[in-house]
Amino acid sequence: MFKKLSEEDFAVLRGSLESGRQSPNALGGILILSIFLQGLMFVLTYFVAADSTFYPNQTIIFILHLVITIIFILLAIIFAIPSVYMKYQKTQYFLSILISQNLFGVYFYIAALFLIGSEFLVEHQNIESLMTLTYVTLIIGVLIFIVTFIRFYKLLQKGEYSKGSKKDSLRGRFETKSYLPIAIIGGLGIVYVIQHIARNTYSIDINAMTIIIIGPLLFYTMLFVLPEQLVILYCKRRFESFNYDQHGNLKPLGTRKGA
Repeated sequence: MFKKLSEEDFAVLRGSLESGRQSPNALGGILILSIFLQGLMFVLTYFVAADSTFYPNQTIIFILHLVITIIFILLAIIFAIPSVYMKYQKTQYFLSILISQNLFGVYFYIAALFLIGSEFLVEHQNIESLMTLTYVTLIIGVLIFIVTFIRFYKLLQKGEYSKGSKKDSLRGRFETKSYLPIAIIGGLGIVYVIQHIARNTYSIDINAMTIIIIGPLLFYTMLFVLPEQLVILYCKRRFESFNYDQHGNLKPLGTRKGA
């Protein structure tokens, strides 16, 4: 799909790399921080939000997520070591994608589902409605990812990410308009969650309501940024200019593999 596009068509995506925000050194520090954040989010999700939930198969979800989190934590420790992440920059970046999606998307989404399925809501609903809510919100998440990916690909085809192709302000206005379909899909998901809660409960703790709303919102936000993360990963595998040399400097455009 992207083979017809040249290195220059992706040039603007180097911005976060040029600034150092996503350099191997910066990602190494983020991975170290993620070790503690993942542990904290696991406790909050499965020992606080799930404390009185009736959400089905929570034990299976707990075990699977525990195994995944432990693996991510061990890998985060390994790829926070300079000698490792400088040699395996692409793998480190891929790991950072997985951890960020898990930490800021999956955890909050699961916590929201657990709170919706807690005992103060289950009196007015059944397990089937909980599963329907899950399926609907997941389908909306898939649609957001697909629409965002298609939008991103079209922008690349039109040269919107070529170096100096348009002024930043012009590109910003263009992209704002293209966000509308994605915002509508995500908004429908949030509205559906609110309507579901309103139909099945008369009162709810304000803190729980905050997580219930923020959970899907963050989940959709992470799916929205996922296509760009994956495209940058693709660029790191295809173009040497999206990687750093052993001194921590970003390689210039046009650098060939092995240089």
